Amino acid sequence: MKAIIASDIHGSYEYTKKLDKLIEQEMPNKIILLGDLLYHGAKNSLPNEYSTMDVATTLNKYSNKIIAVRGNCDSEVDDMVTDFDIMDDYKEIDLDGIHFYISHGHLNEKYKNLFENEYLLSGHTHVYNLDGKHLNPGSIGIPKVNKEHTCFLYDNKTFKLINLDDFSIIKEKNITD
Repeated sequence: MKAIIASDIHGSYEYTKKLDKLIEQEMPNKIILLGDLLYHGAKNSLPNEYSTMDVATTLNKYSNKIIAVRGNCDSEVDDMVTDFDIMDDYKEIDLDGIHFYISHGHLNEKYKNLFENEYLLSGHTHVYNLDGKHLNPGSIGIPKVNKEHTCFLYDNKTFKLINLDDFSIIKEKNITD
């Protein structure tokens, strides 16, 4: 199973185009979006090429592959312009026999105790993390501590943290180790 996992786009059309290029290049089975897709949020500056409708139109091309959850900046208006559901706070999926809880990250109390074959995928902090069982792809639109605009490429139990500026691999983790 191949998946691209992204979070915190915040209306950045510049980096949505780069995500689109990665999707076309990798042809994933699933695209997992961890919230905060269109609106930049009151605490954030506008990202380059801020265009919520262009972001929605680009993502809508992949609606049959997208699994998404609601971020703290997502609303019913965002749900009306996307062709995929973004209003669930949590979802659960299985990839290659491994169970994943997915959420944006602002409501993670539910997933404090994960079993051996379970992981949490969330965004929200805009800081990538590949350590432990709580994995965060960072932010596509507005990275914070780590300045790279990042997402995950998941393929056969391996996560690759991808820098969207040059498609280089920053870090890699095999979850069977």
